[in-house]
Amino acid sequence: MNRLFKLQFLGPLALFAAALSAELAARALEYAPSSELFWFLNLKVFGIFQRSYAALSYFVPIDGFQFFGIALPIFALACFGLFAKSRLPFTVATHLSVAYAVFMVLCWKTGVPELKQASLGTIAVPSGIGLYVTATILGSCVLSFAITHLLYFLAVGKEIGALIRATSRFLRTFTQASASPSASG
Repeated sequence: MNRLFKLQFLGPLALFAAALSAELAARALEYAPSSELFWFLNLKVFGIFQRSYAALSYFVPIDGFQFFGIALPIFALACFGLFAKSRLPFTVATHLSVAYAVFMVLCWKTGVPELKQASLGTIAVPSGIGLYVTATILGSCVLSFAITHLLYFLAVGKEIGALIRATSRFLRTFTQASASPSASG
C-alpha cells in the first residue's frame, strides 16, 4: 500500500518536470533567439505548452503562469501530501494535475484547423516527440488519478467491512440477550 501511495506522486511530478522544462526552454529562447535547438524544443517538444499558454493568456496574461501558477502549486501540494503522508493533498494534487493535462490536450485540439472531409487519417494530435511528451504527461496524470481512486475505494471497503463486523457483533449479542431466560427476569 505504501508503494501505491507514493506512486500517486508520479502525475504531479511529470507535470512539474514538463512545465519546468518548457519554461526553461522558453527562457533560453529569449536569450538565444537564433538557436535552432531552442526553437525545436519550444515548437516541437513543448508545443503543447505553447497552445495552452495561448488559451490561458486570455484569462491570465502573466508570463510563466503555467509553471508558477499551476504546475508548481500542484507539485508543492503533492510534496506536502507525500511528506505528511496525508491523502487529501494527494487527492487534490492528482485531480488538479489530470484536469490540467486534459486542458492542455483540449488546447492542442482547438489550436489545429479542422478539415471538412470524411477522413479517419487526420486527427488533431501532436506528432513526433510532442506526442510522446503529451502522452507521458497525460498518462502519468491519469495513472496517479486512478491510483488515488483505487486507494479511496480500498479505504471505503475497509470501513464498510468494519461496519458490517460491528453490526453483526451487535446483532449476535442482541439475539443472545433476548434468547436467554434470565434476561427477561
